[in-house]
Amino acid sequence: MEKLKAMTEDQIQEIASDAVQGAVNFVESEIASERIKSQRYFEGEVDIGEEDGRSKIVSTKVRDTIRAIKPSLMRVFLSSENPVEYIPTSQEDVKMAEQATKYAHWRFTELNGYRLLNDVIHDALVKKTGVLKIWWEDNTESEIHSYSNVTDEEMMAIVNDDNVEVLEHTTEVVMDMDEMGVEMERPEHSLKISYKTESGELKIEALPPEEFVVDRNAKSVEDAYVVAHRTEMRVSDLVEMGYDFDEISELSGLTSDDSFSDEEDFERRGYEQDDEESSDVSMKKVQVTEAYMKMDKEGTGIATMYRVLLAGGEDKLLECEPWGDVPFAIFEIDPEPHTFFGRSVADLIMNDQDSSTAMLRGLMDNVALTNSPRQGYVQGQVNVDDLMNNEIGGLVRLKSPQALVDIATPFVAGQVLDAIQYMDATVETKTGVSRASMGLDPDALQNTSATAARLQAQQGAGQIEVMARNLAEGGMKRLFKLMLKLCVENSNEEAMMRMHGEFIPIDPRTWNSEMDVTINVGLGTGREEQKQAALGQALQMQMQVWSNYGASNGLVTMTGIRNTLGDMLALNGIRNIDRYFNPMTPEQEQILIQQQQMMAQQNPQLSDGEALVQAEQYKADKKAEMDMLKAQIDAQKAIAVDDRERDKLDQELIIKAAEILGRYGQSVDTAKIKAEQQEARYPQESPAQAVTGGRF
Repeated sequence: MEKLKAMTEDQIQEIASDAVQGAVNFVESEIASERIKSQRYFEGEVDIGEEDGRSKIVSTKVRDTIRAIKPSLMRVFLSSENPVEYIPTSQEDVKMAEQATKYAHWRFTELNGYRLLNDVIHDALVKKTGVLKIWWEDNTESEIHSYSNVTDEEMMAIVNDDNVEVLEHTTEVVMDMDEMGVEMERPEHSLKISYKTESGELKIEALPPEEFVVDRNAKSVEDAYVVAHRTEMRVSDLVEMGYDFDEISELSGLTSDDSFSDEEDFERRGYEQDDEESSDVSMKKVQVTEAYMKMDKEGTGIATMYRVLLAGGEDKLLECEPWGDVPFAIFEIDPEPHTFFGRSVADLIMNDQDSSTAMLRGLMDNVALTNSPRQGYVQGQVNVDDLMNNEIGGLVRLKSPQALVDIATPFVAGQVLDAIQYMDATVETKTGVSRASMGLDPDALQNTSATAARLQAQQGAGQIEVMARNLAEGGMKRLFKLMLKLCVENSNEEAMMRMHGEFIPIDPRTWNSEMDVTINVGLGTGREEQKQAALGQALQMQMQVWSNYGASNGLVTMTGIRNTLGDMLALNGIRNIDRYFNPMTPEQEQILIQQQQMMAQQNPQLSDGEALVQAEQYKADKKAEMDMLKAQIDAQKAIAVDDRERDKLDQELIIKAAEILGRYGQSVDTAKIKAEQQEARYPQESPAQAVTGGRF
């Protein structure tokens, strides 16, 4: 049995290079071609051929459908105050979880969260997956300072700082007088130093899909053997990162063979990048691969995660260091079980775009042939030059009236339009996108009941809601978990954050980095009315509990009521609840309880019998109020029905009068009939009380 031993750098380079190349081959051979095709279809291309002299129109179903879906998905994450929320693991974590949630959303917004979401959702809709890279970037800033006439003690105080680097130093001996008046020599120093300040910040970037590779057997980034980010960097960038210029400059530059993603990059950009190399070596482009993979580097028999940095066409090993979590969050709208890459919307409807294009072209050709039909002529009986001249009003010389005849083309546009509508319905079934769900067709629900219309809208939105949930449970959940861990592990000082209308100090170092993440994006997109109704009922019950049992009820607090009001505002797009309702602190809640207790002590207590009588009287009063309200509503409904019937009679009267006048020449006194219709609707009403449209 071979004894385990630590890997050499050459072994690490070979293993990492082979793993990355295997992942690249898998993605390029089986995934990249599908993404390229999806991008072409999004740009309005199809695989069906074209014929000279025929229509070349192209259906844009892929682009239209994706552009219709994206706003709904964006609204899910941007309209909610906290679409993602940290869950405390203990009572001590409650306040910290709230702070962490607010801070994470604030940081995400500061890092251009809208653009990041737009990019990854677009990539997921078109190219199967959207990828966010999340990392902590350490920054070192240097400030140059110069000092002169510095004593020995002052110089030692300056240079003993670990952040100080001496750039220049000169010493001059000067004559000075001591306290006794004795002349003596004293050194004076002149210094030029560099003062370095270490800082760090959270970074998030949306990666182009062609720059991300994963091994063939991976099901997720957590269980992958290798995941890697392959990109292009210049020699200057690598030197700035701390690598040796001589070593980096000798690496092979990019060639056409090394540009693994040129074709996909071209389809995405719509143009080719300039491959010309500058004579400045520092600006030479180098392929850089940042791979995350498991290996037994130390020879313990157990593979652990490492970050491996490879550069150049030869995959030269620059760095290999132990690592924790893989810094990628994957966004998918239709994940395929037990595989890494799912399906995009483009994958679902590309064939439908081909079919719709073929039917549209046939329709356009049919209209053209119907408007300008083909003609037959008797050879030798028609001047062909005249016939080929399409000038309006032009003459065609004929030797016989029967020498020229039209060849009729059946007009089949109606049947073709029916077929196109069928294809639209097919796309709607696959994606949930319809003219009705997009609010584009005012006639779509014209003859549909309110219940049926609601069910139709919910059915159409169902698939989009599942897409939103897949994005949230996959990419968003992992994104916020990585953000929390990075902030907790790398923050070195307190920060100030605005929360509840005031600036409060926060210290991410004290948070629990293992807090779980919950998603508040439910399968309720497009059901704002139902949510508002549910929140309204919740608020009513909260107020009832508060009214009956007071501030010390133990079930409902002012903070809970405020949260309900905040959710109601958020559903209407108003997220700044602090502007309308001040936050309640625990101290303020306790003051309310104490005030209620004091008021209860000042007021005499009712006996059990008196309390019972008072409760029964309250129930009776409430029942009387409800009965009166029901009677008013019933009366209003009756009047509304009577109004509709009277309006219908008016319309029928006018029509009948017109018919009689037209048929018999006899006029009808419609004014008299209408006056009779305006009589009191109920015997107890006076004519003045009989108002059109109801009394309420």
